[in-house]
Amino acid sequence: MNSETQLSLFDFSGATLPVGIHFNNVDAKVCPDLQCLEVTMKARDNFYTSIFLEPAEAWDWSGLPDFCFAFDAENLGTSSTQIFINVFDRKGQMHSRCVNVGVGVKQTNLIELKGKTLEGGLNYKSGMRSNPAPWKTDGEYAVWMWGTMNLDLAGIVRIELGVHGVLVDHPLRLSGFRLVFSPEVDAGYLTHCVDRYGQNAKVDFSQKIHSDEELAEVTGAELAELKEGPMPGRSRFGGFRDGPQFAATGYFRVEKVAGKWSLIDPEGYLYFATGVDVIRLANASTMTGADFTPGSIPSRSADDLTPEDSVEKIQISPSAAATRYIANQNRFDLFGWLPEYGDPLADHYSYIRETMGCALPHGETFSFYGANLQRKYGEGYMDKWRKVTIDRMLNWGFTSLGNWAAPEFYSNGRIPYFANGWIIGDFKTVSSGDDFWGALPDPFDPVFRKRAEATAQQVKAEVQDSPWCVGIFMDNEKSWGRMGTDRGQYGIAICTLGRDAGECPAKAVFTDLMKEKYGSIDALNKAWETSIGSWDDFASGFNIPEHTPAKKADYSLMLEVFATEYFRVVKESIKAELPNHLYLGCRFADWGVTPETIRAAAKHCDVISYNYYKEGLHPKAWSWEYLPEIDMPSIIGEFHIGAMDSGLFHPGLVMADSQQERGKKYQEYMKTVIDNPYFVGAHWFQYIDSPLTGRACDGECYNVGFVAITDVPYRPMVEAAREIHTVMYERRYGDRTDRFLG
Repeated sequence: MNSETQLSLFDFSGATLPVGIHFNNVDAKVCPDLQCLEVTMKARDNFYTSIFLEPAEAWDWSGLPDFCFAFDAENLGTSSTQIFINVFDRKGQMHSRCVNVGVGVKQTNLIELKGKTLEGGLNYKSGMRSNPAPWKTDGEYAVWMWGTMNLDLAGIVRIELGVHGVLVDHPLRLSGFRLVFSPEVDAGYLTHCVDRYGQNAKVDFSQKIHSDEELAEVTGAELAELKEGPMPGRSRFGGFRDGPQFAATGYFRVEKVAGKWSLIDPEGYLYFATGVDVIRLANASTMTGADFTPGSIPSRSADDLTPEDSVEKIQISPSAAATRYIANQNRFDLFGWLPEYGDPLADHYSYIRETMGCALPHGETFSFYGANLQRKYGEGYMDKWRKVTIDRMLNWGFTSLGNWAAPEFYSNGRIPYFANGWIIGDFKTVSSGDDFWGALPDPFDPVFRKRAEATAQQVKAEVQDSPWCVGIFMDNEKSWGRMGTDRGQYGIAICTLGRDAGECPAKAVFTDLMKEKYGSIDALNKAWETSIGSWDDFASGFNIPEHTPAKKADYSLMLEVFATEYFRVVKESIKAELPNHLYLGCRFADWGVTPETIRAAAKHCDVISYNYYKEGLHPKAWSWEYLPEIDMPSIIGEFHIGAMDSGLFHPGLVMADSQQERGKKYQEYMKTVIDNPYFVGAHWFQYIDSPLTGRACDGECYNVGFVAITDVPYRPMVEAAREIHTVMYERRYGDRTDRFLG
């Protein structure tokens, strides 16, 4: 581009580092002959590595035409590099995107900060987590991650380029930090993007399906391959048949063996849980942009135990279909084909009554995946799909079905599974100040216990005391708090102290807790350096702007008491109905957990679960640091890696540069889990790619499946899984019983 279409921010033609560039855990030098910055992101020993671009005075870009922040990156390493680009304004808002730079690749990266595609909300109201580039470009259009879409461009104070949570150092050449004025938006870039199979209609890729005949041919070849049967060397329940045998209880249990926590299968064999999440058709639907007259769709029941995004299907009645109208034309125009009502494939229409951050708050959905199953397997396609799915899991070397498998799989009798439940209902809630998925339940509210008991009863009816059930996950990624700030870590306590004890059971408990500790309000005031008039004033609610060491110690106590009650109530509810099965916790998100909540979980869970989206178990990560302290068996509930070569518009939370590297990174992640003595397994999220146009509940459009929307497996992923699963038990426990016992 010429100088009239771009503005340079830094110059690397001199021998010294330009003012305004700073580093965190990075080795760097200026290369004036190449006019670049050569860096090594020292990620092997440091969880966070960052480069900061900070002007002496805030950049004012508000008067510019539509533009992107751009930079050039060349990967000098042996693994692709995912770079997070976080742009901050003077209000503290952050705009986060990311790119992936392949090995040996040099590319220009574009981070759109101003443009028509950003106006009016998330990505031009498309309802997708990230859109394709809105114009033709040879550069890499950075995918949207999170934060504020439209920053205060009059006050940009910092740009951060970060690499974190990876397993190796990443050497890069960086140059050309600049602003690039955007071309005119291609008016049709979000029109007819989706073909009749749910694939990207505008690009070709290695396993794209072009006809029903091609789909049938691919299906036949796979079915022939699956006749090879399950991976050898496994016990009936998928355990280590060639290893030692321990006491058999008829159900799964945990035991520490030779310094390593392990699951023991019902027959007494060592068992390591590998599996895939979300083996179901719920979450496989996408919003079409159509809706129906209010009242046409049945409302949710007040005592419903299934969250809206886990509902597999809502039947559209003929009377409802007759009221159909286009509620969002932009969304509707994404599709090049949708069946007419009355078409055999119209059976895959459904409805979602509640969404999160989508183009519409509710509306019609369609499952291209379901339609493709009908095309592939014909009459009785769901039964055939369930059989093929289990055949795949066993042939690929998985030992379980992960979280959120459809309950119809529970009676399969061929592969173990993990059951799940959600505690939802009209109980009181509290806030952590950062309620990413919603407010937390107040576990001191008796209604919460009633709802937990009702959920446990539902899970019991689904599991039916089956020995094939490894255990139960209850809830998911609750917003316990974020480490790094006092407000983040102790948010539950701080927010609850501002509540009235008469309306908030947790506040009443916190009040009694402080009364018991201090006796008099004067003693609390002395410790806290406050002037609260009485215990009644304490109970009525107040805000404390300063957080002293004494206050933080009490916040920590309150938080642990709160979390302990949550896990106690859930455990008691589960064990009353399913005494033979393991309680596996609530699957902590790595961004939403504190030491207090981990300690609380350890008091009541049989296994503690973590959802951990990185390249592997990094030794500097919080999950590693706390494991020796609590000395509990742990399991990864979710991880994934995606790429941009499948036609989808977003790779997911962790990026590779191709399907081949996805497979390699799967193996690398699994090795860190297999080699860790505290972990008893890991589950990949998820079985099926997200819909191209985003799943109905929240717009996730990720390439994270072992199979595509056409139900065609990604061969590099399958081959990589087979390789690591073949040696999994020997790697963890040794290849001979005598050596293991010795």
